[in-house]
Amino acid sequence: MAGRPRLSTVAAYLLSGSLVLLLVLPLLALIFATSPADLAASARDGGARSAAAFTLYASGVALGIGLLTGVPLGYLLARRNFPGKVVLSSVVTLPIALPHLVAGLALFLLFAPDSPIGALSDRLGLAVLDGIWGVVLVMVYVSVPYLVLASEIAFRGIDPAVQETARTLGADPATVFWTVTLPLALRGIVAGSILSWARSVSEIGGFLIVASVVYPSAAYPGPATVPISLYIYGRFQLGDTAGAVAASVWILLAAFALFVVVRYFERRGALPWGPGALAR
Repeated sequence: MAGRPRLSTVAAYLLSGSLVLLLVLPLLALIFATSPADLAASARDGGARSAAAFTLYASGVALGIGLLTGVPLGYLLARRNFPGKVVLSSVVTLPIALPHLVAGLALFLLFAPDSPIGALSDRLGLAVLDGIWGVVLVMVYVSVPYLVLASEIAFRGIDPAVQETARTLGADPATVFWTVTLPLALRGIVAGSILSWARSVSEIGGFLIVASVVYPSAAYPGPATVPISLYIYGRFQLGDTAGAVAASVWILLAAFALFVVVRYFERRGALPWGPGALAR
C-alpha cells in the first residue's frame, strides 16, 4: 500500500514531463533555427512590421467587440433561465469545433457581394471581403466562444448568497452587478480575454478565404497588408524559411513577454484582482 502513492507520483511526473517536452521542444527548435541577423532583418522588414501592427490593431478591435457582446451573453447563460438556452449555449461553442476554413467559408458566403448582407455592408462602406472588417469578423467568430465560456464559468462560480447580502443592505440590482458580481467574476473574464485575444492572433484558415489581402479603408488607412499569420505562411510558401522563422520567433517573444508582464504586475497586486490570483 505504501508503494502505490509513490508509483502514482512518479507516473504523474513522467506524464507531465512528457507534455512539457512536447510543448517546449518545438519552441526551442524554432528559436535555434534563427539567428540575430535574421531577427534584425525581420525587424527591419516593412512587410513584417505592417502585418504585425495590423494584427495588433484588428485583434484589439475584435477583443473589444468580444467584451461588449460576450461578457453579457456569458452572464445570461450563467444567471438566467430562458427557452432555448441549451441550444444557444451549443451554438455559441460550436465555432470551437469547426475547422478554420469552414468558418471562413461560412462568413464568405454570408458577406458575398451578391448576398443581401454583403450588399448592405457594401452600401454602408464596410469592407468585409479583403478588408479589415473581414479580418475582425473572422477573429470575433473564432475567438469569442472562449470569452463567453470563461465569463459564464466565472459568473456561475459566484456564491448567490454574496449577492443576496448586498441586496439586503439596500443595493439595487445594477449596483450589485457593478460593485459585487462583476469584480468577483473579473479574474475569469480577464483569463477569457487573454485566450480570446491569443486565438484571434493565431487564426489563419478563415483569413485565407475572407481576407487574404487587406486593402486600405476608412477603418484602416494603412498600407495593403495581411495578418501576421498569413505573412508567415506566405514567406514559407515562397521558400523564405528564414524570414518565416524569424517572424515566428518575434511573435513567440512578444507573447512570452505579455505573459511575463501580466504575471509580474499580478503578483505585485497592480491588477484588479488579488496578488497570485492567476497562479492559483
